[in-house]
Amino acid sequence: MGTANDEIRKIPDGESNTVALFLGLYLVVLAFFILLVTISKVEDTKSKKVMDSLSSAFTSIVPPSADLQTFISKDGDVLAGQEFQQQVTGIFSTALGVDKVETVQPGRQMRLVMKSDSLFFKDEAGIRSAMFPLLDRTVAALSNRPAGLRYDLEFVIGAPTASDGKTMATEETLEVRRAGAFAEEMNARGIPPDSIAVGIRPGHVGEVMIWFYTRDVEKTKLKFSEEDRLKRAQ
Repeated sequence: MGTANDEIRKIPDGESNTVALFLGLYLVVLAFFILLVTISKVEDTKSKKVMDSLSSAFTSIVPPSADLQTFISKDGDVLAGQEFQQQVTGIFSTALGVDKVETVQPGRQMRLVMKSDSLFFKDEAGIRSAMFPLLDRTVAALSNRPAGLRYDLEFVIGAPTASDGKTMATEETLEVRRAGAFAEEMNARGIPPDSIAVGIRPGHVGEVMIWFYTRDVEKTKLKFSEEDRLKRAQ
C-alpha cells in the first residue's frame, strides 16, 4: 500500500495549482474583511442623518411629540387586544347558532351575532346548558386582563316594538328577562363586575348581539376638575 505522501504525489500538477490558488484568494479576501472591520468607525454625522430621515418618514404614523415608550405601549395594547379577539373567535367560531363573529376594529372592538333561541331555551329565559362551557371560557378570557387594560362585554338583545315600530314595551318582556338572566349567569361564573353591560334594542327580534371591547383603564376613569371635587366635598 502506498503512503499518504504517495497519494499526494498522484495529484496532477494542474489540480494542485488550482487548489493553492483558491486557498490563496480565500485568505486574501478574509484578510481584507478583517482590515475593514479594524479600521471602521461610527460617524456621528451620518448616523444623525439616518435617524432624521427615519423620523421624517414616520412622522405621519407616530406624532412628533409622541414619546417612544408611549408608542410601544399602545402597540402592545393592540397586540393584547388582538390576542383577546382571537380567543373569542376560537370560542364561538364552531358554536351552533352563531351567525357571525367579526372584528370591527383590530385589537379594539369585535361583534358576535347569534340567534336568541340558540342561547336560550325556546320561549324561556333560561340559558341552554350546552352553552355553559362557552360562557366559562368567555369569562376566563375577559378576566385575563393585562396591566392597564380591561376587556368588556356588552350584551344586546332585539325586542319587538309597539305598532308605531319605535316604542318599546313598558312591561317585563321575555327579552328583558333574558337580558337579566344572561347578566346573572355571567356574574355567577365570575365575570369582573365592571366588564358586563346588557341592553335591549328595538327590532331585530330573535337576535342577540354581543360586543367585545379592549379599553384603556385610564381612559375609562371619571376625571373631575378641582371645582367638581370641591362641590362633591360640600
